[in-house]
Amino acid sequence: MFYITESEFYNIELCEGDQAMMDTKSIAVRSGGRRACKERRKKAAETVTMSPGTELGASFQPLTAADVEKVHGAALDLLEKVGMGSPTKRIAEAALSRGCSLDENGRLMFPRALVEDVIASAAKSFTVHGRQSAFDFEARNGKINMCTGGAAVKMLDRQTRKYRPSILRDLYDLARLCDTLENIQWFARPVVATDIEDLFEFDANTIYASAAGTNKHIATSITAGEHVQKLVPMLDALAGGEGAFRKRPFCTVHATTVVSPMTFAEDSLDVACAAVEIGMPLHCLTGPQAGATAPAALAGSLAQVCAEGLASLAVVNFLQPGYPVVMGNWAFVSDLRTGAFSGGGGEQALLGAASGQMSAFYGVPGGVGAGMSDSKVPDNQAGFEKALTMVLASLSGGGFVYESAGMLASLLGCSFEAMVIDDDMLSSIRRIARGIEVSDETLSVDVIANTVKGPGHFLGAQQTMELMETEFIYPRQADRSSPDDWADAGAEDIWQRAAQKVETVLNDHYPRQIDSAADTAIRDAYDIHLDPVWTRRGRS
Repeated sequence: MFYITESEFYNIELCEGDQAMMDTKSIAVRSGGRRACKERRKKAAETVTMSPGTELGASFQPLTAADVEKVHGAALDLLEKVGMGSPTKRIAEAALSRGCSLDENGRLMFPRALVEDVIASAAKSFTVHGRQSAFDFEARNGKINMCTGGAAVKMLDRQTRKYRPSILRDLYDLARLCDTLENIQWFARPVVATDIEDLFEFDANTIYASAAGTNKHIATSITAGEHVQKLVPMLDALAGGEGAFRKRPFCTVHATTVVSPMTFAEDSLDVACAAVEIGMPLHCLTGPQAGATAPAALAGSLAQVCAEGLASLAVVNFLQPGYPVVMGNWAFVSDLRTGAFSGGGGEQALLGAASGQMSAFYGVPGGVGAGMSDSKVPDNQAGFEKALTMVLASLSGGGFVYESAGMLASLLGCSFEAMVIDDDMLSSIRRIARGIEVSDETLSVDVIANTVKGPGHFLGAQQTMELMETEFIYPRQADRSSPDDWADAGAEDIWQRAAQKVETVLNDHYPRQIDSAADTAIRDAYDIHLDPVWTRRGRS
Protein backbone atom coordinates (compact mmCIF):
# COMPACT_ATOMS: atom_id res chain seq x y z
CA MET A 1 0.00 0.00 0.00
CA PHE A 2 1.28 3.51 -0.87
CA TYR A 3 1.04 6.20 1.79
CA ILE A 4 2.10 9.84 1.67
CA THR A 5 1.11 12.72 3.92
CA GLU A 6 -0.77 15.71 2.51
CA SER A 7 2.14 18.10 3.13
CA GLU A 8 4.57 15.69 1.44
CA PHE A 9 2.23 15.30 -1.51
CA TYR A 10 1.98 19.03 -2.20
CA ASN A 11 5.73 19.52 -1.99
CA ILE A 12 6.90 16.68 -4.25
CA GLU A 13 8.66 17.89 -7.39
CA LEU A 14 9.50 15.41 -10.11
CA CYS A 15 11.83 15.84 -13.05
CA GLU A 16 12.60 14.05 -16.27
CA GLY A 17 14.81 11.12 -15.44
CA ASP A 18 13.21 10.57 -12.02
CA GLN A 19 11.20 7.61 -13.35
CA ALA A 20 14.27 5.39 -13.59
CA MET A 21 15.06 6.03 -9.94
CA MET A 22 11.54 5.28 -8.72
CA ASP A 23 10.36 2.06 -7.25
CA THR A 24 7.05 1.07 -8.82
CA LYS A 25 5.53 0.35 -5.40
CA SER A 26 6.74 3.41 -3.50
CA ILE A 27 8.16 6.86 -4.01
CA ALA A 28 10.96 8.63 -2.23
CA VAL A 29 10.95 12.39 -1.93
CA ARG A 30 14.56 12.93 -2.95
CA SER A 31 16.25 16.26 -2.32
CA GLY A 32 18.75 15.62 -5.08
CA GLY A 33 16.00 15.22 -7.69
CA ARG A 34 14.24 18.34 -6.49
CA ARG A 35 17.46 20.35 -6.58
CA ALA A 36 18.21 19.22 -10.12
CA CYS A 37 14.71 20.15 -11.22
CA LYS A 38 14.98 23.59 -9.62
CA GLU A 39 18.36 24.18 -11.27
CA ARG A 40 16.95 23.33 -14.69
CA ARG A 41 14.02 25.69 -14.18
CA LYS A 42 16.32 28.42 -12.90
CA LYS A 43 18.52 28.05 -15.98
CA ALA A 44 15.46 28.15 -18.24
CA ALA A 45 14.27 31.31 -16.48
CA GLU A 46 17.61 32.99 -17.08
CA THR A 47 17.52 32.22 -20.81
CA VAL A 48 14.25 33.78 -21.91
CA THR A 49 13.18 33.17 -25.47
CA MET A 50 10.22 34.45 -27.42
CA SER A 51 7.05 32.46 -26.93
CA PRO A 52 4.88 32.38 -30.04
CA GLY A 53 1.25 33.39 -29.98
CA THR A 54 -1.20 30.93 -28.53
CA GLU A 55 -3.54 28.98 -30.79
CA LEU A 56 -6.98 29.01 -29.24
CA GLY A 57 -8.25 25.67 -28.04
CA ALA A 58 -10.79 27.19 -25.67
CA SER A 59 -13.12 30.11 -26.29
CA PHE A 60 -15.56 32.46 -24.63
CA GLN A 61 -18.24 34.04 -26.78
CA PRO A 62 -20.68 36.34 -25.00
CA LEU A 63 -22.72 36.77 -28.19
CA THR A 64 -24.76 34.11 -29.91
CA ALA A 65 -24.44 33.74 -33.68
CA ALA A 66 -27.74 35.62 -34.04
CA ASP A 67 -26.44 38.38 -31.75
CA VAL A 68 -23.32 38.78 -33.87
CA GLU A 69 -25.40 39.23 -37.01
CA LYS A 70 -27.60 41.80 -35.26
CA VAL A 71 -24.59 43.81 -34.06
CA HIS A 72 -23.04 43.67 -37.52
CA GLY A 73 -26.32 44.77 -39.10
CA ALA A 74 -26.60 47.70 -36.70
CA ALA A 75 -23.03 48.73 -37.49
CA LEU A 76 -23.78 48.69 -41.21
CA ASP A 77 -26.93 50.75 -40.57
CA LEU A 78 -24.90 53.34 -38.69
CA LEU A 79 -22.33 53.64 -41.48
CA GLU A 80 -25.00 53.88 -44.18
CA LYS A 81 -27.46 56.19 -42.40
CA VAL A 82 -25.35 58.20 -39.95
CA GLY A 83 -21.92 58.05 -41.56
CA MET A 84 -18.62 59.42 -40.26
CA GLY A 85 -18.00 63.08 -39.61
CA SER A 86 -14.87 65.14 -40.41
CA PRO A 87 -13.22 63.07 -43.16
CA THR A 88 -10.01 64.66 -44.41
CA LYS A 89 -9.83 65.74 -48.05
CA ARG A 90 -7.59 62.82 -49.00
CA ILE A 91 -9.80 60.26 -47.27
CA ALA A 92 -12.97 61.77 -48.72
CA GLU A 93 -11.56 61.65 -52.24
CA ALA A 94 -10.44 58.04 -51.86
CA ALA A 95 -13.80 57.02 -50.36
CA LEU A 96 -15.87 58.84 -52.96
CA SER A 97 -13.94 57.13 -55.73
CA ARG A 98 -14.91 53.77 -54.24
CA GLY A 99 -18.64 54.49 -53.96
CA CYS A 100 -19.13 56.43 -50.72
CA SER A 101 -21.03 59.71 -50.66
CA LEU A 102 -21.17 62.90 -48.61
CA ASP A 103 -24.44 64.09 -47.09
CA GLU A 104 -25.48 67.72 -46.72
CA ASN A 105 -23.51 68.00 -43.48
CA GLY A 106 -20.30 66.65 -45.01
CA ARG A 107 -20.58 63.27 -43.31
CA LEU A 108 -19.08 60.36 -45.21
CA MET A 109 -21.72 57.69 -45.90
CA PHE A 110 -20.73 54.05 -46.50
CA PRO A 111 -23.01 51.79 -48.59
CA ARG A 112 -23.58 48.42 -46.95
CA ALA A 113 -22.36 46.44 -49.95
CA LEU A 114 -19.13 48.46 -50.08
CA VAL A 115 -18.37 47.75 -46.41
CA GLU A 116 -19.01 44.05 -46.98
CA ASP A 117 -16.59 44.14 -49.92
CA VAL A 118 -13.93 45.80 -47.76
CA ILE A 119 -14.30 43.10 -45.10
CA ALA A 120 -13.95 40.40 -47.74
CA SER A 121 -10.78 41.88 -49.25
CA ALA A 122 -9.06 43.10 -46.05
CA ALA A 123 -5.87 41.37 -44.91
CA LYS A 124 -6.82 38.34 -42.84
CA SER A 125 -3.28 37.63 -41.68
CA PHE A 126 0.18 39.10 -42.00
CA THR A 127 3.63 38.77 -40.48
CA VAL A 128 4.52 41.04 -37.59
CA HIS A 129 8.26 41.60 -37.70
CA GLY A 130 10.74 42.00 -34.92
CA ARG A 131 14.17 43.46 -35.61
CA GLN A 132 15.37 39.87 -35.57
CA SER A 133 13.46 37.09 -37.32
CA ALA A 134 13.30 35.12 -34.05
CA PHE A 135 10.75 37.68 -32.87
CA ASP A 136 8.47 37.46 -35.95
CA PHE A 137 4.94 36.15 -35.48
CA GLU A 138 1.68 35.90 -37.37
CA ALA A 139 -1.21 38.30 -36.85
CA ARG A 140 -4.62 36.71 -37.30
CA ASN A 141 -7.70 36.01 -35.29
CA GLY A 142 -7.77 32.70 -33.48
CA LYS A 143 -4.13 33.18 -32.48
CA ILE A 144 -3.68 35.26 -29.36
CA ASN A 145 -0.70 37.56 -28.94
CA MET A 146 -0.04 39.62 -25.83
CA CYS A 147 1.01 43.25 -26.13
CA THR A 148 1.85 46.05 -23.76
CA GLY A 149 0.43 49.53 -24.24
CA GLY A 150 -1.38 52.22 -22.35
CA ALA A 151 0.58 55.46 -22.83
CA ALA A 152 0.33 56.29 -19.12
CA VAL A 153 1.59 59.64 -17.87
CA LYS A 154 2.62 58.37 -14.42
CA MET A 155 4.95 55.71 -13.04
CA LEU A 156 4.57 53.94 -9.73
CA ASP A 157 8.13 54.55 -8.57
CA ARG A 158 9.85 51.33 -7.55
CA GLN A 159 11.81 52.99 -4.73
CA THR A 160 9.22 55.30 -3.15
CA ARG A 161 6.10 53.37 -4.23
CA LYS A 162 4.49 56.71 -5.01
CA TYR A 163 3.33 58.04 -8.37
CA ARG A 164 5.44 60.51 -10.34
CA PRO A 165 5.41 61.73 -13.96
CA SER A 166 6.75 59.15 -16.42
CA ILE A 167 9.93 60.03 -18.30
CA LEU A 168 11.88 58.72 -21.29
CA ARG A 169 14.17 56.63 -19.09
CA ASP A 170 11.10 54.80 -17.77
CA LEU A 171 10.14 53.86 -21.32
CA TYR A 172 13.62 52.49 -22.01
CA ASP A 173 13.64 50.57 -18.74
CA LEU A 174 10.20 49.10 -19.44
CA ALA A 175 11.42 48.00 -22.88
CA ARG A 176 14.44 46.29 -21.26
CA LEU A 177 12.17 44.59 -18.76
CA CYS A 178 9.75 43.47 -21.49
CA ASP A 179 12.73 42.07 -23.38
CA THR A 180 13.07 39.45 -20.61
CA LEU A 181 9.37 38.54 -20.34
CA GLU A 182 8.57 35.65 -22.63
CA ASN A 183 4.77 35.91 -22.58
CA ILE A 184 4.72 39.36 -24.25
CA GLN A 185 5.13 39.36 -28.02
CA TRP A 186 4.78 43.06 -28.83
CA PHE A 187 6.10 46.14 -26.98
CA ALA A 188 3.71 49.06 -27.41
CA ARG A 189 4.75 52.06 -25.35
CA PRO A 190 3.29 51.73 -21.85
CA VAL A 191 4.23 55.27 -20.78
CA VAL A 192 4.68 58.73 -22.24
CA ALA A 193 7.96 60.65 -22.00
CA THR A 194 6.54 63.70 -20.26
CA ASP A 195 10.05 65.18 -20.00
CA ILE A 196 10.20 65.93 -23.75
CA GLU A 197 8.19 68.92 -24.96
CA ASP A 198 9.02 69.15 -28.67
CA LEU A 199 6.59 66.86 -30.45
CA PHE A 200 8.95 65.61 -33.16
CA GLU A 201 11.70 64.93 -30.63
CA PHE A 202 9.06 63.17 -28.56
CA ASP A 203 8.16 60.86 -31.47
CA ALA A 204 11.78 60.14 -32.39
CA ASN A 205 12.87 59.46 -28.82
CA THR A 206 9.90 57.18 -28.16
CA ILE A 207 10.89 54.95 -31.08
CA TYR A 208 14.58 55.07 -30.15
CA ALA A 209 14.06 54.22 -26.47
CA SER A 210 11.73 51.33 -27.32
CA ALA A 211 14.12 49.90 -29.93
CA ALA A 212 17.12 50.36 -27.63
CA GLY A 213 15.44 48.18 -25.02
CA THR A 214 14.09 45.29 -27.08
CA ASN A 215 14.27 43.60 -30.47
CA LYS A 216 10.63 42.60 -30.22
CA HIS A 217 8.11 44.37 -32.44
CA ILE A 218 7.44 47.85 -31.09
CA ALA A 219 4.53 50.24 -31.48
CA THR A 220 3.78 53.85 -30.71
CA SER A 221 1.54 56.68 -31.78
CA ILE A 222 3.01 59.51 -33.87
CA THR A 223 1.78 63.02 -33.21
CA ALA A 224 1.63 64.36 -36.80
CA GLY A 225 1.54 62.96 -40.31
CA GLU A 226 4.45 65.17 -41.37
CA HIS A 227 6.65 63.46 -38.77
CA VAL A 228 6.27 60.02 -40.32
CA GLN A 229 8.46 60.61 -43.36
CA LYS A 230 11.08 62.37 -41.22
CA LEU A 231 11.39 59.25 -39.08
CA VAL A 232 12.20 56.94 -42.00
CA PRO A 233 16.01 57.38 -41.78
CA MET A 234 15.90 56.34 -38.12
CA LEU A 235 13.62 53.39 -38.86
CA ASP A 236 15.90 52.29 -41.70
CA ALA A 237 19.02 52.60 -39.52
CA LEU A 238 17.38 50.49 -36.83
CA ALA A 239 16.25 47.93 -39.41
CA GLY A 240 19.69 47.57 -40.99
CA GLY A 241 20.12 50.18 -43.72
CA GLU A 242 18.42 52.25 -46.38
CA GLY A 243 15.13 50.69 -47.46
CA ALA A 244 15.33 47.99 -44.79
CA PHE A 245 12.30 49.14 -42.81
CA ARG A 246 9.89 48.68 -45.70
CA LYS A 247 11.15 45.12 -46.11
CA ARG A 248 10.84 44.31 -42.40
CA PRO A 249 8.60 46.93 -40.74
CA PHE A 250 9.36 46.28 -37.07
CA CYS A 251 7.27 49.21 -35.80
CA THR A 252 3.50 49.68 -35.90
CA VAL A 253 1.82 53.05 -35.53
CA HIS A 254 -1.17 53.28 -33.21
CA ALA A 255 -3.53 55.73 -34.87
CA THR A 256 -6.66 56.74 -32.99
CA THR A 257 -8.49 57.42 -36.23
CA VAL A 258 -11.89 58.05 -34.64
CA VAL A 259 -13.17 60.47 -32.04
CA SER A 260 -16.35 58.93 -30.74
CA PRO A 261 -19.15 59.13 -31.52
CA MET A 262 -18.79 58.50 -35.27
CA THR A 263 -16.28 61.23 -36.15
CA PHE A 264 -12.87 60.90 -37.80
CA ALA A 265 -9.77 62.34 -36.09
CA GLU A 266 -8.00 64.52 -38.65
CA ASP A 267 -4.47 64.36 -37.21
CA SER A 268 -4.56 60.58 -36.80
CA LEU A 269 -5.95 60.10 -40.30
CA ASP A 270 -2.99 62.09 -41.62
CA VAL A 271 -0.65 59.81 -39.64
CA ALA A 272 -2.39 56.72 -41.01
CA CYS A 273 -2.08 57.96 -44.58
CA ALA A 274 1.62 58.73 -44.11
CA ALA A 275 2.20 55.33 -42.53
CA VAL A 276 0.72 53.59 -45.55
CA GLU A 277 3.13 55.53 -47.78
CA ILE A 278 6.21 54.20 -45.94
CA GLY A 279 4.90 50.66 -45.40
CA MET A 280 4.38 50.98 -41.64
CA PRO A 281 1.69 48.62 -40.27
CA LEU A 282 -1.35 50.23 -38.67
CA HIS A 283 -3.38 49.66 -35.55
CA CYS A 284 -6.46 51.82 -36.08
CA LEU A 285 -8.03 52.59 -32.73
CA THR A 286 -11.41 53.75 -31.61
CA GLY A 287 -12.32 53.79 -27.94
CA PRO A 288 -15.88 54.91 -27.14
CA GLN A 289 -16.93 54.69 -23.50
CA ALA A 290 -20.33 53.20 -22.75
CA GLY A 291 -22.50 55.85 -21.15
CA ALA A 292 -20.25 58.77 -22.19
CA THR A 293 -19.17 58.66 -25.84
CA ALA A 294 -21.25 55.56 -26.68
CA PRO A 295 -24.68 54.32 -25.56
CA ALA A 296 -25.05 53.05 -22.02
CA ALA A 297 -26.65 49.92 -23.49
CA LEU A 298 -23.72 47.58 -23.99
CA ALA A 299 -25.16 46.23 -27.27
CA GLY A 300 -25.45 49.77 -28.64
CA SER A 301 -21.93 50.59 -27.54
CA LEU A 302 -20.72 47.45 -29.31
CA ALA A 303 -22.57 48.35 -32.51
CA GLN A 304 -21.03 51.82 -32.48
CA VAL A 305 -17.48 50.62 -31.88
CA CYS A 306 -17.85 48.09 -34.71
CA ALA A 307 -19.11 50.81 -37.06
CA GLU A 308 -16.18 53.06 -36.15
CA GLY A 309 -13.71 50.19 -36.50
CA LEU A 310 -15.10 49.16 -39.87
CA ALA A 311 -14.93 52.77 -41.09
CA SER A 312 -11.23 52.91 -40.17
CA LEU A 313 -10.60 49.53 -41.81
CA ALA A 314 -12.40 50.75 -44.93
CA VAL A 315 -10.51 54.00 -45.41
CA VAL A 316 -7.13 52.27 -45.03
CA ASN A 317 -8.16 49.70 -47.62
CA PHE A 318 -9.35 52.50 -49.90
CA LEU A 319 -5.77 53.78 -49.83
CA GLN A 320 -4.21 50.36 -50.33
CA PRO A 321 -6.32 47.19 -50.52
CA GLY A 322 -5.17 44.37 -48.25
CA TYR A 323 -2.92 46.63 -46.17
CA PRO A 324 -1.69 45.15 -42.84
CA VAL A 325 -3.98 46.74 -40.27
CA VAL A 326 -5.20 45.66 -36.84
CA MET A 327 -8.83 46.60 -36.27
CA GLY A 328 -8.85 48.27 -32.87
CA ASN A 329 -12.55 48.27 -32.07
CA TRP A 330 -12.00 48.92 -28.36
CA ALA A 331 -15.22 49.23 -26.40
CA PHE A 332 -14.65 50.93 -23.05
CA VAL A 333 -16.75 51.64 -19.98
CA SER A 334 -17.48 54.75 -17.93
CA ASP A 335 -18.27 54.70 -14.24
CA LEU A 336 -21.59 56.49 -14.55
CA ARG A 337 -21.37 57.79 -11.00
CA THR A 338 -18.46 60.01 -12.03
CA GLY A 339 -18.20 59.79 -15.82
CA ALA A 340 -14.60 58.65 -15.51
CA PHE A 341 -13.07 55.82 -17.53
CA SER A 342 -13.07 52.46 -15.76
CA GLY A 343 -10.74 49.72 -16.93
CA GLY A 344 -11.76 46.90 -14.60
CA GLY A 345 -15.01 45.12 -13.86
CA GLY A 346 -17.44 42.73 -15.47
CA GLU A 347 -18.85 45.16 -18.04
CA GLN A 348 -15.39 45.88 -19.43
CA ALA A 349 -14.62 42.16 -19.54
CA LEU A 350 -17.82 41.46 -21.47
CA LEU A 351 -17.32 44.31 -23.94
CA GLY A 352 -13.70 43.36 -24.54
CA ALA A 353 -14.63 39.76 -25.27
CA ALA A 354 -17.51 40.83 -27.49
CA SER A 355 -15.24 43.20 -29.44
CA GLY A 356 -12.78 40.36 -29.98
CA GLN A 357 -15.61 38.08 -31.07
CA MET A 358 -16.74 40.64 -33.64
CA SER A 359 -13.20 40.95 -35.03
CA ALA A 360 -13.09 37.18 -35.36
CA PHE A 361 -16.44 37.31 -37.15
CA TYR A 362 -15.00 39.81 -39.63
CA GLY A 363 -11.95 37.58 -40.06
CA VAL A 364 -9.44 40.41 -39.60
CA PRO A 365 -6.81 40.69 -36.86
CA GLY A 366 -8.40 42.60 -34.02
CA GLY A 367 -7.07 44.35 -30.96
CA VAL A 368 -8.74 44.23 -27.56
CA GLY A 369 -7.87 46.41 -24.60
CA ALA A 370 -7.70 44.50 -21.30
CA GLY A 371 -5.66 44.38 -18.11
CA MET A 372 -6.55 48.04 -17.43
CA SER A 373 -7.07 47.79 -13.68
CA ASP A 374 -8.47 50.73 -11.77
CA SER A 375 -6.33 49.84 -8.76
CA LYS A 376 -3.38 52.11 -8.04
CA VAL A 377 -1.06 49.32 -6.87
CA PRO A 378 -0.49 45.65 -7.84
CA ASP A 379 -2.86 44.34 -5.16
CA ASN A 380 -5.81 41.95 -5.00
CA GLN A 381 -8.08 44.42 -6.82
CA ALA A 382 -5.58 44.66 -9.66
CA GLY A 383 -5.33 40.88 -9.73
CA PHE A 384 -9.03 40.13 -10.04
CA GLU A 385 -9.74 42.97 -12.47
CA LYS A 386 -6.87 41.99 -14.74
CA ALA A 387 -7.79 38.31 -14.59
CA LEU A 388 -11.44 39.03 -15.47
CA THR A 389 -10.68 41.21 -18.46
CA MET A 390 -7.60 39.34 -19.69
CA VAL A 391 -9.09 35.85 -19.64
CA LEU A 392 -12.27 36.84 -21.46
CA ALA A 393 -10.41 38.97 -24.01
CA SER A 394 -7.89 36.21 -24.67
CA LEU A 395 -10.60 33.62 -25.26
CA SER A 396 -12.55 35.85 -27.64
CA GLY A 397 -10.41 35.02 -30.67
CA GLY A 398 -9.73 38.62 -31.73
CA GLY A 399 -5.98 38.28 -32.20
CA PHE A 400 -4.23 40.83 -29.95
CA VAL A 401 -4.68 41.71 -26.29
CA TYR A 402 -3.24 45.11 -25.44
CA GLU A 403 -2.47 46.74 -22.09
CA SER A 404 -1.82 43.15 -21.03
CA ALA A 405 0.99 43.94 -18.58
CA GLY A 406 1.97 46.70 -16.20
CA MET A 407 -0.99 49.06 -16.35
CA LEU A 408 -2.71 50.49 -13.26
CA ALA A 409 -4.89 53.44 -12.23
CA SER A 410 -7.31 53.19 -15.17
CA LEU A 411 -4.41 53.52 -17.67
CA LEU A 412 -3.03 56.61 -15.95
CA GLY A 413 -0.23 54.67 -14.26
CA CYS A 414 2.32 51.96 -14.97
CA SER A 415 4.43 49.77 -12.70
CA PHE A 416 7.57 47.73 -13.32
CA GLU A 417 6.51 45.21 -10.70
CA ALA A 418 3.02 44.95 -12.13
CA MET A 419 4.50 44.12 -15.53
CA VAL A 420 6.44 41.21 -14.03
CA ILE A 421 3.42 39.97 -12.06
CA ASP A 422 1.19 40.25 -15.11
CA ASP A 423 3.64 38.28 -17.23
CA ASP A 424 3.28 35.50 -14.67
CA MET A 425 -0.49 35.75 -15.04
CA LEU A 426 -0.20 35.66 -18.82
CA SER A 427 1.47 32.26 -18.72
CA SER A 428 -1.63 30.85 -17.04
CA ILE A 429 -4.00 32.73 -19.34
CA ARG A 430 -2.22 31.34 -22.37
CA ARG A 431 -2.53 27.87 -20.83
CA ILE A 432 -6.27 28.42 -20.41
CA ALA A 433 -6.52 29.57 -24.02
CA ARG A 434 -4.86 26.38 -25.23
CA GLY A 435 -7.72 24.40 -23.74
CA ILE A 436 -7.82 20.68 -23.00
CA GLU A 437 -6.68 18.24 -25.65
CA VAL A 438 -9.09 15.29 -25.74
CA SER A 439 -7.92 12.16 -27.55
CA ASP A 440 -7.76 8.43 -26.95
CA GLU A 441 -4.24 8.94 -25.61
CA THR A 442 -5.01 11.86 -23.29
CA LEU A 443 -8.14 10.20 -21.90
CA SER A 444 -5.60 7.86 -20.28
CA VAL A 445 -7.77 4.78 -19.82
CA ASP A 446 -4.80 2.40 -19.97
CA VAL A 447 -2.71 4.64 -17.71
CA ILE A 448 -5.48 4.66 -15.10
CA ALA A 449 -5.93 0.89 -15.33
CA ASN A 450 -2.20 0.19 -14.97
CA THR A 451 -1.92 2.56 -12.02
CA VAL A 452 -4.91 1.08 -10.20
CA LYS A 453 -3.44 -2.41 -10.61
CA GLY A 454 0.08 -1.24 -9.79
CA PRO A 455 1.54 1.54 -7.64
CA GLY A 456 -1.75 3.31 -6.89
CA HIS A 457 -0.40 6.75 -7.80
CA PHE A 458 0.58 8.57 -10.98
CA LEU A 459 3.63 10.47 -9.71
CA GLY A 460 6.13 8.13 -11.31
CA ALA A 461 4.15 7.26 -14.42
CA GLN A 462 5.81 7.73 -17.79
CA GLN A 463 2.91 9.92 -18.91
CA THR A 464 3.43 12.20 -15.90
CA MET A 465 7.11 12.59 -16.75
CA GLU A 466 6.33 13.34 -20.39
CA LEU A 467 3.62 15.92 -19.70
CA MET A 468 4.80 17.75 -16.62
CA GLU A 469 6.49 20.56 -18.59
CA THR A 470 3.85 20.88 -21.32
CA GLU A 471 0.48 20.15 -19.70
CA PHE A 472 1.18 22.30 -16.65
CA ILE A 473 2.37 25.85 -15.99
CA TYR A 474 4.66 26.67 -13.08
CA PRO A 475 4.52 30.27 -11.83
CA ARG A 476 7.68 32.26 -11.30
CA GLN A 477 6.30 34.99 -9.07
CA ALA A 478 3.20 33.44 -7.53
CA ASP A 479 3.90 31.48 -4.35
CA ARG A 480 2.80 27.86 -3.80
CA SER A 481 4.76 27.04 -0.66
CA SER A 482 3.17 26.04 2.64
CA PRO A 483 2.44 28.81 5.19
CA ASP A 484 5.33 27.65 7.35
CA ASP A 485 7.81 27.51 4.47
CA TRP A 486 6.59 30.91 3.26
CA ALA A 487 7.12 32.42 6.71
CA ASP A 488 10.56 30.83 7.05
CA ALA A 489 11.57 32.29 3.67
CA GLY A 490 10.73 35.84 4.76
CA ALA A 491 6.95 36.04 4.22
CA GLU A 492 7.35 38.06 1.02
CA ASP A 493 4.31 39.01 -1.02
CA ILE A 494 4.21 38.96 -4.81
CA TRP A 495 4.95 42.68 -5.07
CA GLN A 496 8.20 42.15 -3.15
CA ARG A 497 9.20 39.14 -5.23
CA ALA A 498 8.49 41.01 -8.46
CA ALA A 499 10.56 43.95 -7.18
CA GLN A 500 13.55 41.64 -6.86
CA LYS A 501 13.14 40.51 -10.46
CA VAL A 502 12.85 44.13 -11.61
CA GLU A 503 15.95 45.12 -9.66
CA THR A 504 17.96 42.29 -11.20
CA VAL A 505 16.87 43.07 -14.76
CA LEU A 506 17.32 46.82 -14.57
CA ASN A 507 20.75 46.47 -12.96
CA ASP A 508 22.08 43.80 -15.30
CA HIS A 509 20.10 43.64 -18.56
CA TYR A 510 21.50 46.19 -21.01
CA PRO A 511 20.94 44.45 -24.35
CA ARG A 512 22.92 45.48 -27.42
CA GLN A 513 19.90 46.21 -29.58
CA ILE A 514 21.42 49.03 -31.66
CA ASP A 515 24.90 48.67 -33.13
CA SER A 516 27.38 51.49 -32.68
CA ALA A 517 27.34 52.69 -36.30
CA ALA A 518 23.54 52.92 -36.40
CA ASP A 519 23.48 54.58 -32.99
CA THR A 520 25.96 57.21 -34.10
CA ALA A 521 24.06 57.89 -37.32
CA ILE A 522 20.80 58.27 -35.44
CA ARG A 523 22.30 60.61 -32.86
CA ASP A 524 23.85 62.72 -35.63
CA ALA A 525 20.46 63.11 -37.33
CA TYR A 526 18.13 63.34 -34.33
CA ASP A 527 18.18 64.95 -30.90
CA ILE A 528 18.22 61.78 -28.78
CA HIS A 529 17.65 62.51 -25.11
CA LEU A 530 18.53 59.09 -23.72
CA ASP A 531 21.96 59.10 -22.12
CA PRO A 532 24.32 56.96 -24.26
CA VAL A 533 25.95 55.54 -21.13
CA TRP A 534 22.83 53.51 -20.47
CA THR A 535 22.26 52.24 -23.99
CA ARG A 536 25.92 51.37 -24.51
CA ARG A 537 26.61 49.75 -21.16
CA GLY A 538 27.92 46.24 -21.53
CA ARG A 539 29.20 46.69 -25.10
CA SER A 540 32.84 46.07 -24.25
